[in-house]
Parts: sequence; C-alpha cells; structure tokens
Amino acid sequence: MNARTGAATAPSLVALGMDRWRVLDGAGVVIGVVDALLRPEGTCYRARRYRWSSRSFVDVGEFWRRDDAVAVLRRG
Repeated sequence: MNARTGAATAPSLVALGMDRWRVLDGAGVVIGVVDALLRPEGTCYRARRYRWSSRSFVDVGEFWRRDDAVAVLRRG
C-alpha cells in the first residue's frame, strides 16, 4: 500500500535470465519468483512465494499468463 494514498503499489519484476523473474513489492522487498515453463500446450508461468521464516520458496501455482502469476503473489 502507498502510505499517502492507501493505493496498492504494483509489484516490479527483475529479470534473472531468459525465463525467471524476481517479483518485488512496492517497497522493493522480494515476494517471490515467476518461472516460464515450456509445456506441450505452450508456455506457462509458475509462481513461487518467498517465505522469509524458512528462507525458501513455496509453489503457489501455474498460470497461462505471466501477469496472473505475478498477481497471485501480489495478493499475498
């Protein structure tokens, strides 16, 4: 959330190669990663949330659109 307006700040993506992106919240804190996966049906995107308590990633799901994978991480 933006402290002044109360509006949610869109997450930002940092490319970590050709098929992986780090997802940062509005404050620049890592909330997860999105991986592009090649499937027979086409490319899908796997969202993985970073869990600070265990310093590991947890699979959230696979999506046909990268924006959907990012959105699920943003929603917490």
